[in-house]
Amino acid sequence: MSEAPPPHFRTVRSYVRRSGRVTDSQARALSEYWPRFGLDFSLQWVDLDALFGRSALRTMEIGFGNGEQLLARAMAEPERDFLGVEVHRSGVGQLLNAAVTGALGNVRVACHDAIEVLKAQIAAAALDEVQILFPDPWPKERHHKRRLIQPEFVELLATRLRSGGRLLLATDWAPYAEHMQMILDACPLFERLDTLAAEARAATARSPTRFERRGVQLGHAVSDFCYRRRG
Repeated sequence: MSEAPPPHFRTVRSYVRRSGRVTDSQARALSEYWPRFGLDFSLQWVDLDALFGRSALRTMEIGFGNGEQLLARAMAEPERDFLGVEVHRSGVGQLLNAAVTGALGNVRVACHDAIEVLKAQIAAAALDEVQILFPDPWPKERHHKRRLIQPEFVELLATRLRSGGRLLLATDWAPYAEHMQMILDACPLFERLDTLAAEARAATARSPTRFERRGVQLGHAVSDFCYRRRG
């Protein structure tokens, strides 16, 4: 599926690969359905029209977990294409099974580091939307360098979004919400839409994710953000 990245890519990761069990069903999906839905990592730009077999609006979801939100949107928005990026094979296998069951032709999956996929495979202005829901907040201060939302990453996202494209984020960790807003507000390539939570939720009709439900049960307030790529 994914090849080892070349040595010039980053070494600080925003995730830790879990060694959790991949079920027989997920392993079978990874083997049987990857050729149909999978995007192998390479150092070449991807022709997204060729990948999906059409020209359409394109959303990338980074860190889709078990894929429940991506699948819900793919079923609700058949006119839009969705590229999910996730490093954990169990979640990728679960998404592949669901995509086959739902006969979804507008879903493709990359099982690789999202930053490397963006840098090496996604051309400038190729995306209409990027969605990042409940990334690891890395709450300890010594781990803040591992947070995905950093100035360099935000600038990379901006180059891959078309003018007017949207960046949707959500977190249930208040200090990370402050960090996200500080980083995005400081980036001149993005503008924050006025009604944050309402705009972000209305933009995608987002239903609660597994991580969100767990955060709410713990009494965490959920923050949604919606930013637009400046022209």
